[in-house]
Formats: sequence, structure tokens, C-alpha cells
Amino acid sequence: MAKLHFSLDGNSLGEYALDKERITIGRRPANDIHIDNLAVSGDHAVITTIGNDSFLEDLGSTNGTLVNNKSIKKHVLYHGDIIEFGKYQLKYENKLQEKTPAKQDGFENTVVMRPTKLDVATSEVKTEVAEKPAEASEENAMPNIIEVPLDSTENTQKIGHLQVLNGTNSGRELSLNKALTTLGKPGEQVAVITKRPHGYFIAHVEGEKHPLVNGQSVGVQAYELSDHDVIDMAGIKMEFYLA
Repeated sequence: MAKLHFSLDGNSLGEYALDKERITIGRRPANDIHIDNLAVSGDHAVITTIGNDSFLEDLGSTNGTLVNNKSIKKHVLYHGDIIEFGKYQLKYENKLQEKTPAKQDGFENTVVMRPTKLDVATSEVKTEVAEKPAEASEENAMPNIIEVPLDSTENTQKIGHLQVLNGTNSGRELSLNKALTTLGKPGEQVAVITKRPHGYFIAHVEGEKHPLVNGQSVGVQAYELSDHDVIDMAGIKMEFYLA
């Protein structure tokens, strides 16, 4: 289980196990990690953990959040990362990542696939690098997708894919060959699909409504996807299949 080592000016203040899906950080006493300091916003940041993967999101704090001395908005955490809130630090420890040979830079340098119409003649999907997903302008636009690169040493297995079944993007496909793919529209409905050695899992992250799989809500726990499952995100239906 991953955990956080909490310290101030090099002095240990304890540790926190990432033993639940969502860990909140901030000055308000109700937060899971309470930091009583004016440099920290009331609701400063949140860490979401799906399986063995955790990612950090700054919640629009006044003074921002640093990871390894770099300001971030969203960041996939790796073993040894140092999260800073003013003079306070949280060191992320995940023993399962110790043998990972290379680190990726998190969400800021990931590929964001913006909603576009599918060119059936060429089947070409346009991609671009961006810090934030674009907001869909069409009612049936495909949900924004953020991909986190997969370690090149990952063992071979069948790769998951999503194919859009309805709307203006019907027929569009995405290969789930990354460690983590985020689907949805921030502030409305967000879910993540994680690629693990024994399969693919979808989990709800944000929004009142949870994703549907074959017409049933995935609930609060990560849900293992099966070949040809149909995912419904805000009315956009996508078929998951392995190939």
C-alpha cells in the first residue's frame, strides 16, 4: 500500500496510508490530511488512488502545489515524489514502483485528445499536447481523454480499446495502451480507466453521476471491465474490447 510521509522543515510529523480512493488535503479540519497553516487553502488538494496508481490534483489553491519543485495542477505520483505546501512536505512512497526505471512527468505533458469529428475516409484522429482538456462544444462530443504513458517494461497482454457507439464521433476508436486514461469533463463527470497486469478497471472520480457499464452504475469501487462491455459517460456510449 502506498503512503505519505509528512514533515515540516525536515522534522517528521507522521505518515498517512493511502488506504482509500480519495484523500483530501487542506486547512479545514474536515480534510483527511489537515495542515493548519495560512499558506494552505481550506480545500487545497486531493489524491485519488485507483489500485496501485495515485494521482494528485490541486483544487485551485491560492498558493499552488509543488511536486519536486515544479508547480502542478494534476500529476501522476511516482515513488519518491516530494509534494510541497509551503514549508510542509509529503513524500510519496510506493514500494511497487521502486523498480520502475523511468519516470513520466504527469498530466502536464500528456496527450489530450480533443473532441473532433471522425474522418471516416482517413480514420485519422488528431491529437495535440495541452495542459487542460478542451470543453466539448457539441452536445454529443466525445468526452475529453487524458492519457498517462505506460512504462515500456510492462508485460505484454491484449490491449483494450474504446469505440464510440453514438453521437457525432460514432466509430471513433482509442487504444488504451497507457497506464491510466481519464475520461470525461472536469466539473461534470470524470472517470479513470487503469491498465493493470490482470486487466482493465474503470472507477468514478468526479461528478454526481457514476459511469454506467452495461446499464449498471460502477459504484464507488473500481470495476473490472470485460470484453465488449458498454460504458456510458454522460450519454456517450463506448464499447470496450480487447485485441
